[in-house]
Amino acid sequence: MPTPDVALAVGVITRAACERIAHTAFDLASRRRKRVTIVHKANVLSKTTGLFRDVCREIGTMYPSVEVDDEHVDAMAALLVRRGGDFDVIVTENLFGDILSDLAGELSGSLGSAPSINASARKTMAQAVHGAAPDIAGLGRANPTALFLSSAMLLDRLAVKGDPFLGGAARALERAVADTIGDGIATADLGGSASTTEFTVAVVERISAA
Repeated sequence: MPTPDVALAVGVITRAACERIAHTAFDLASRRRKRVTIVHKANVLSKTTGLFRDVCREIGTMYPSVEVDDEHVDAMAALLVRRGGDFDVIVTENLFGDILSDLAGELSGSLGSAPSINASARKTMAQAVHGAAPDIAGLGRANPTALFLSSAMLLDRLAVKGDPFLGGAARALERAVADTIGDGIATADLGGSASTTEFTVAVVERISAA
């Protein structure tokens, strides 16, 4: 803050970091629905997010099987609400990603169902998008779906790194969660009456029966 009434923030975008996340996005898309959407704000932040967009497009040429398009972040927020199912892998910088991930989580029915992983070339950490919920701690009301699905994402990541058995474990966990909710067992945030423990037991039972 150069004065008490002025605050400045500098956005730092590097080619190396853009290339790293772009390769991750396109590699992931090549194993999914083969579409990457680059989200930026290059019409305003032309130097920083413009570099991000352009580098991602350059990397995209190395993945000819993957379709690529791009959207401004404000338009993307609207498009996720209007036709979110049309998109597959969205690659963007941290601030925009933080906002859009919460939006996407809520569109799924509840932030309690939104999984995530933080991954580098050597390490991966799984966590729910929503973070901690101390106001409901110990009440049996928390939705464990996000943690189950975050664990599945972690297993998937480890499978890509060299243990294909873990990919099957990820699919089994995802199916168990989907089947549990499909059978009408859900926590309160999804309109159900199951407690955290009841939902967890139901998922474990479906994994055991698979």
